[in-house]
Amino acid sequence: MSLDASQIAIVASWLLGWLYFLAWTTSFFPQAILNHRRNTTEGLMPDFPLLNVFGFGCYTFSTAVFLFSPLIREQYGARHPLSPDPTNRVNDLAFGVLGFTMSVLTYSQFWPRLWGWEQMPGVTRHATKVTLGLISGSILALAVSVLVVCLKGEPANPRAWAWIDVVYCTEYIKLVMTVFKYIPQAVANFRRKSTIGWSISQQLLDFTGGLGSLAQLILDSSLQSDWSGLFGNPLKLGLANISLAFDIIFILQHFVFFGPVEEKALEEDPQQPLLPDRERR
Repeated sequence: MSLDASQIAIVASWLLGWLYFLAWTTSFFPQAILNHRRNTTEGLMPDFPLLNVFGFGCYTFSTAVFLFSPLIREQYGARHPLSPDPTNRVNDLAFGVLGFTMSVLTYSQFWPRLWGWEQMPGVTRHATKVTLGLISGSILALAVSVLVVCLKGEPANPRAWAWIDVVYCTEYIKLVMTVFKYIPQAVANFRRKSTIGWSISQQLLDFTGGLGSLAQLILDSSLQSDWSGLFGNPLKLGLANISLAFDIIFILQHFVFFGPVEEKALEEDPQQPLLPDRERR
């Protein structure tokens, strides 16, 4: 029994989905393991895991409703009649749940007493005001979108404000948080001229996952013979492209600009300070 091109493409999409799922989910572990091995979060900015907590909360919610909510799926189909099925997959939801869980765990490592670690001086434990403002603004934007749908929604008109727009709002929040979560870390690495404390394994796996996610989304849209499916899933499309861009930045920082010094430094002394005393004051 031979397979036609569409059947091969479906199998390829399934394989790509689980490839990016495994790569992206595995990418959550190296940073937490590195922190635990060093008994400190020194070198990691708290903005990254904190924004991940809120971002993956939004991602998990939006993916779940696109998969299981009849109302949201109906509204999506009305807006995309040529490709009425959302391009979200079960592996997207599994990725979101694990990502949220691991983000909470990594953020908890900024409280060393929870883990029985020594409280080291000079370690950044609080997110920047920009990050806190971003979270507050995102919550406000979500509340406004709910209010607008309640006041101006027209159930009979799929082009009017509808609950799917609230779901899209959570997706855009995730995208914004994905952009800003990387910036403090990239700046910190640049200022220190070092990537010590920041796991490069995490970024290599994230890069692999981004390529797999983007390839699956393009393949799924081509199977529907309607490229609106590509842009009808702005979260997945945006996440893949944003993560790829920042992964390249971190890979260049580690292997080109500052050198792969992380592993060597940790072998010499896993708990050595990342900054000279004069820079820690």
